[in-house]
Amino acid sequence: MGILKDTLLAEDKRPTVVKDCAALVDAEVAAKRGVTGMMIKGGYKAFKAIKPGIVTKAVEHLLDDFAVVLDRYYDDYLEDEPEKKTGFDIWGKRRDAKMADDLLKVTDDIMDRSDKKAMVKIYRGLRGTAQKNVAEAVPAVGRLVIKHLG
Repeated sequence: MGILKDTLLAEDKRPTVVKDCAALVDAEVAAKRGVTGMMIKGGYKAFKAIKPGIVTKAVEHLLDDFAVVLDRYYDDYLEDEPEKKTGFDIWGKRRDAKMADDLLKVTDDIMDRSDKKAMVKIYRGLRGTAQKNVAEAVPAVGRLVIKHLG
């Protein structure tokens, strides 16, 4: 269908979507606890130290591909929930591992082609915990999508 992709990538909405996505990443990282949380926060801080503004730039770079992935799930959601009695965030939570895997395939492909050795090293160091962390963020992603779809 493309409604999610078209909406998120619309010229008039894209800057706000990028800003909201970057804020979502910051919030998800800040919420991490324990030893793993410290590792994630450290890697995130290192990413940001390498290049200020990297989160916003990364979101801008990834948004088109992520929107394609999320669009497929949103189409499935509309098929399963034509009356939208269950929100996309709750529906997505039931599929969070698969959604996380599909989103991470996008970043994996980019890192496989990257010549930025320091960033690739940090990414690979965090990749082992990424599946769980991205899956935990799926409901927040769903709420962000709902917000922008109106």
